[in-house]
Amino acid sequence: MSWDWEKLKEQQRGKDHIPPQMDDFLKKLNNFKMPGGLPLIILVIIAILVGSTMFYTVAVDEVGIIQRFGKYVRQTDPGLHFKLPAGIEKVSKVKVRRVYKDEFGFRSADSDARVRVSGIGDDRNVALMLTGDLNVAVVPWIVQYRIKDPYNYLFKVADVRELLRDMSEAAMRLVVGDRSINEVISKRDDIANEAHRVLQKELDGAEAGINIVTIEMKRTNVPEPVQPSFNEVNQATQEKERLVYEAKEEYNTEIPAARGEADRTVKTAEGYALDRVNRAMGDADRFTSVYEAYAKAKDVTKRRLYLETLQELFPKLGPKYIIDGEQNNVLPLLNLGKDKGGVIQ
Repeated sequence: MSWDWEKLKEQQRGKDHIPPQMDDFLKKLNNFKMPGGLPLIILVIIAILVGSTMFYTVAVDEVGIIQRFGKYVRQTDPGLHFKLPAGIEKVSKVKVRRVYKDEFGFRSADSDARVRVSGIGDDRNVALMLTGDLNVAVVPWIVQYRIKDPYNYLFKVADVRELLRDMSEAAMRLVVGDRSINEVISKRDDIANEAHRVLQKELDGAEAGINIVTIEMKRTNVPEPVQPSFNEVNQATQEKERLVYEAKEEYNTEIPAARGEADRTVKTAEGYALDRVNRAMGDADRFTSVYEAYAKAKDVTKRRLYLETLQELFPKLGPKYIIDGEQNNVLPLLNLGKDKGGVIQ
């Protein structure tokens, strides 16, 4: 197609030329009419909007809760579903497979927007707790949970997250309050398990629709201002335990030895007593037999006893001098045989 460039330039250079105005454009638009008019357009738009609210999709980790005029009517599984238009039925999607996490008393570096952090920036720090031995401990922890009953989660409790926070703090304070500061620091797994049991029981009683997956205890300690004093107390406690251990070791060494010596002495005494008793019984039996023999032959027994006695005594008397009973002057004879141990008869 050919263009008359000269004529076009002359028209553009013309002094009477006026560019199109907005008013002219609006006037032309008002004059434009479609078959059926504006009501038909509005109806079509409304039909499209209503139709788009009648279909919805539930993800694989969700369930759909349908309310009709605010009242619960049914629950739908993952997939594409149909419902009545908006204003009549409403769908609420609840993620029943996601593990939610609430942190208490601290904020981890990898926390995202879904993580609730309690006790940071509050007037009261939920991590500060009083132990059973009246010490103050810093006890941060994490609660991980799932939604196990979407109906209870949505309709039974007004603010489930706030309820979980309050009950978790109450359960942890209850468990920590029954233990000493040393148990709180060294037995975190036992505290976490007990707090898990207490918290789940309370949530079930409140029909919160939440299942506690796990409670993880972070590093527990005493507040920073009292840590030096607490360390000194720990050192003193360790020194005490060392001394007690050494004392028990000494006790286990000395007491068995003393008991063995005592047993040996008792056994020796028992043996001595048994020997004395046996000897006494033997002497008694011997005396009884001698007496019976003496009773049968008094003269013979008397003479035998006399001779046996002399036989036993004479070797012990040393030098012996036997003289006549009628000898009057015995003094010159006293020195006879003194050097040789002689015997004068």
